[in-house]
Amino acid sequence: MLRVTKLTDYATVVLTALAARPDTVLSAPELAEQAGLEVPTVAKVLKPLAAARLVEGFRGANGGYRLARPAAEITLVEVVEAMEGPLAMTECSIHEGQCGIEHSCGVRANWRRINDVVAEALAGITLAQMLQPPARLPRGRIPAQLAQA
Repeated sequence: MLRVTKLTDYATVVLTALAARPDTVLSAPELAEQAGLEVPTVAKVLKPLAAARLVEGFRGANGGYRLARPAAEITLVEVVEAMEGPLAMTECSIHEGQCGIEHSCGVRANWRRINDVVAEALAGITLAQMLQPPARLPRGRIPAQLAQA
């Protein structure tokens, strides 16, 4: 089963909490309370999000975090890559020369194609869209408006 890690899932929850209050600087404890997470977990996800310039941090008595740019400009592929590194369905779909059977394998190009489709789907969803109630979907389908909105 293909999954993002819990930390990536938590990062999305923290980012949507920030997106819900775009003009407010929120501390890690405030974010933890809003997200229903422990403070150390929130602190742990904020570090790579700040390194990826998805959030900006402010020091001092009134310090905290806010989104580095509008939620409509931050995509899920950016969140996944901030937390997990480059998106890769398989090792060979991103790194050449990492597989012992690469020279005789006929599926690498198809994995790369699948990788590109997943990356494109994640690039088509923004944090702003994640704040909206989910649309009812036929099972297994991503509606065009989610991928293009």
